Amino acid sequence: MRAILTAVCSMLVASAALGAPPKVVRAIPDNGDVNVDPNLTEIRITFNQPMDPGGRSIVGGGDSFPAITGDVRWVGGTTVVIPVKLEADHEYWLSINNEQFRNFVNDRGESAVPYPIRFVTAGADAKPTGTYADLAVNGAAADRLAELLSTAYSHRDRLGVDWAALIGEHKDELKGARNADTFARIAGTLLAKAQDKHIWFQVGSRQIPTYMRPVPPNVNPPMLPKLVPNYERLSDSVAVGRWDDGIGYLSIDSWDGSNREAVEKAYEALGRLRDAGAIIVDVRANGGGDETLAQGFAGCFIDTPFVYAKNRYVDASAEGGFGAVLERTLEPNTSRPHFAGPVVVLSGPVVMSSCEAFVLMMKGAPRATVVGGRTQGSSGNPKAHDLGNGVTVWLPSWEALTPDGEAFEGVGIEPDVEVEASASELFAGDPVLTKGLEIAREKAGG
Repeated sequence: MRAILTAVCSMLVASAALGAPPKVVRAIPDNGDVNVDPNLTEIRITFNQPMDPGGRSIVGGGDSFPAITGDVRWVGGTTVVIPVKLEADHEYWLSINNEQFRNFVNDRGESAVPYPIRFVTAGADAKPTGTYADLAVNGAAADRLAELLSTAYSHRDRLGVDWAALIGEHKDELKGARNADTFARIAGTLLAKAQDKHIWFQVGSRQIPTYMRPVPPNVNPPMLPKLVPNYERLSDSVAVGRWDDGIGYLSIDSWDGSNREAVEKAYEALGRLRDAGAIIVDVRANGGGDETLAQGFAGCFIDTPFVYAKNRYVDASAEGGFGAVLERTLEPNTSRPHFAGPVVVLSGPVVMSSCEAFVLMMKGAPRATVVGGRTQGSSGNPKAHDLGNGVTVWLPSWEALTPDGEAFEGVGIEPDVEVEASASELFAGDPVLTKGLEIAREKAGG
């Protein structure tokens, strides 16, 4: 039976960070590897600093989780060795720590930055081959992908990657892919160089990501019910609470357009808090979704329209490769509860995509203050492109801009008040929430 989670927990020391948290610097096999030898008997993970051997979190589950065959051991204080049994022609996924399980810690008790690993083992023949027809179709798909990266990908120049050269260098490997899945996995490994979470491949109904590395969050969700009085979760996405002095709390963890009923509870929470002296809106765990949902909620905090963001679409026929700069305007939402008091928005590095747009909306709201950390800097409005071999690639189609016209891909949106929060601090409390509460009380008293 496959383990859903292998975690030997140690007591975490809740002390101030003395340096940067540990991170993985090498993994064998590593994230994105294909044609991995199925006879490999161990996975090796190396950190950049000495680790506490008493705690670990190897996260994963189901058929994609490698079968662990023995005791996990440490080598030299920085490398952990996981004995495994792998199958041929199989896709595997695991994560070293994640946002919930963070027991890989250094000798100061600081949790390692989560590091997901997806790899694919080779087939029994260890050398994928295709028919002549497959080679022709896959070759055309590779050429089509190279063309799209140069003409339809809005962030093509951000990291200075020569996409045509990269695809050309690996064209034989792409041509020889024995099926659409293998082609997508190989191409996904190549496109990981874009460091863009809005690029992925689709084969049938299945998505194959290209870049999955998470960022360290500045929130510890299990701590919130302990820190926020009268905390109540109204849906998978929304929670509400209130301090005795009248400061309200409202968290929204997603703008998921496929689960509008869950997001709808944000209006119920806002209705409960209409008489609050100030409201804290916590979106630190929100990775985006449907921007129109974010617009509707942000409209409850303003009285007059304003431009909160700009964007320009990629256009290969236009000078410079982009069309005209367009404006996005936030309108007051007169059909929902209105809040005229001070608002403190808690933001951070997990925030991306449509939730970054929400942060821009609230930065423009006259009674709002954004507190916490810089957002992730990942937007794109991805569009689908058929490669003709059973594979579809999704590529960002726009460049997102601030109201001042500055691109923030890979940069993020900075808060009005920056607050640092180490992993150890988040296991003992919540510095971002504490600062947000302090500001909310000052604003309410003023």
